[in-house]
Amino acid sequence: MTTTPAETLLCWADDALVAAQRLAYWCARAPELEEDVALTNIALDQLGVARLLLSYAAEQLPPGAVPAAAPTDEITEDTLAFLRSDREFRNCLLVELPDHDFATAVGKLLFLAAHQVQLYAALSAGPDEQLAAIAGKAGKESAYHLDHARLWTLRLGDGTTESHRRMQDAIDELWPYTGELVDTVPGSGPPYRRADWLAVVEPVLAQATLRRPADGWRPDGGRHGRHTEHLSYLLAEMQVVHRAHPGARW
Repeated sequence: MTTTPAETLLCWADDALVAAQRLAYWCARAPELEEDVALTNIALDQLGVARLLLSYAAEQLPPGAVPAAAPTDEITEDTLAFLRSDREFRNCLLVELPDHDFATAVGKLLFLAAHQVQLYAALSAGPDEQLAAIAGKAGKESAYHLDHARLWTLRLGDGTTESHRRMQDAIDELWPYTGELVDTVPGSGPPYRRADWLAVVEPVLAQATLRRPADGWRPDGGRHGRHTEHLSYLLAEMQVVHRAHPGARW
């Protein structure tokens, strides 16, 4: 059976893990109660996929692979989530960016879900049986995430003058970061083409009366451990309990 390299798995796992953390911030802060529940559920979906991918990656990593862990400790999903530094994370930069407002959260979810739908469809048909099983489950959830983000993009983009402005500002700000979505690690080919991602996103923007930004400057580095300062703050909050009480069990 073909096995996907751990470094590649970490790219996709970290995307989901960091996205889950960002989405969780919206609990009790969304514009309506129903959206509080929806975004929390989407965050839990992302967390569930992250756990499966991190566990699979951990199976392939030897003890000592995470410097902050004891050299003889077994590598687990918790080790990878809570004991790696920002330089050891492989998520794309898009998911770590802060949500300036609700439109930014919607734009990030639209772009990420459009990517994950394509990614999981490709992986579910791939030669790695364990990864295909994970992707098969994750793909169904991502289809819902995409539909949810699409509906909010339409509602904001084709809504009031103010909601349109905010949604367009979010799209313009986030667009350069979407170029990194298809990237994995050196030596690994992309699982699908960017053209496939554009075929999903562009009709949504057009229907929402939003302008599709031109391609140009493209920040990257997340897949290689070069992140914005925002990830450091996010990880400090996410990892503080585990690092303060190493080995604790509940």
